[in-house]
Amino acid sequence: MTQTCEIAVVGAGPVGGTLALALAARGRKVLLVDKADLKPMEHPDFDGRAYAIAHGCQALLQEAGLWERLPFSPCPILDIDVTDSKPGRPPSRLMLHFDHKAVGDDPFGWIIEARSVRVALNAALAESSVIVRAPAKALVSCKADVATVQVEDELFKAKLVVAAEGRQSPLRAQAGIGVTRLPYNQTAVIFAIAHKVPHNNVALEHFLPSGPFAVLPMTGTAEHPNLSAIVFTESDANAKLLYNMDDTGLMRAVEARLGDRLGQLELCGQRWLYPLYAMYAARYYDTRLALAGDAAHGVHPIAGQGLNLGLRDAAALLDLAGAAEDPGVDAVLRAYQAKQRPINLAMLLGMDALDRLFSTNFPPVRLARDLGLAAVERMPRLKQRFMLAAMGR
Repeated sequence: MTQTCEIAVVGAGPVGGTLALALAARGRKVLLVDKADLKPMEHPDFDGRAYAIAHGCQALLQEAGLWERLPFSPCPILDIDVTDSKPGRPPSRLMLHFDHKAVGDDPFGWIIEARSVRVALNAALAESSVIVRAPAKALVSCKADVATVQVEDELFKAKLVVAAEGRQSPLRAQAGIGVTRLPYNQTAVIFAIAHKVPHNNVALEHFLPSGPFAVLPMTGTAEHPNLSAIVFTESDANAKLLYNMDDTGLMRAVEARLGDRLGQLELCGQRWLYPLYAMYAARYYDTRLALAGDAAHGVHPIAGQGLNLGLRDAAALLDLAGAAEDPGVDAVLRAYQAKQRPINLAMLLGMDALDRLFSTNFPPVRLARDLGLAAVERMPRLKQRFMLAAMGR
């Protein structure tokens, strides 16, 4: 039996799931397929992972019906400190401080628990008109006039297929779309800490020769009122050593980089290991196929922009494909690529340059970047531009 849908989204993660819900909210008939069972992804316990959501992406989450369904309150980011140093030394006094009040009353964004997003997605999908097939494998065939999606013994005809399956996207490979990868030889160790001193909604980006060290404010719990997420970037070998340390040793490594900024520390939840590399697809579309999120691009996590870029892809597809009579025609897909690829590539190159600039101990470079931070700190208009960019505005 052949069924019809207008748009099929393959991949029910934060980007694909949000896009499917937002399209359905605008009256589109949407099929959402994922190879994994979605319900077990609702981790019942705090696991230490979190997403940074820029202010500009909140509207999409609200339209998709996700924001009000988040079971754990997002933590607003009100200030951002950018510092430079060496392990075991205090941060340079030539730091950069961003205050959200310089651009209005809105926060830069929010830190949201990863499990909170998954719970909200599942709840919204259960109440929406989206046709969900998970766990299931999608066999996709795209022709000039129609795309077919075979899901088990069901056959769907669609006008557009969106590949939102992540960096190893099978649909991208099937379409013959090439990918360029930029290795960093770095790995991120991700976990959460409870601490004695309140974070006051301040995020820290602390640059070190081995890689950036980020501290992201989280909403506390009854057991741990002061919580922060840590993204600890190191060389591949050192990251594995950190990952395998006992709790005491890992907290000492954190203290060596934080000093007494947050007081006494305690590890919360699990640890996660993510090898880092940047990547970008040669193009964002093929016949009746669009790439979104990590299927199209991946950036260094320095500024926490990875998911935000994917959500902006979803917003662009929502506006372009969601409003088109035939969302899969080349004109729509070309417009999507023209809008998103330059923005995403600029972000990728910017994050890559920052990582390479700060991951060196060469004294003249260290002096130049410290002076650069100090100069930007004294240039309100330039700081404002950086702040607006961080907010996705």
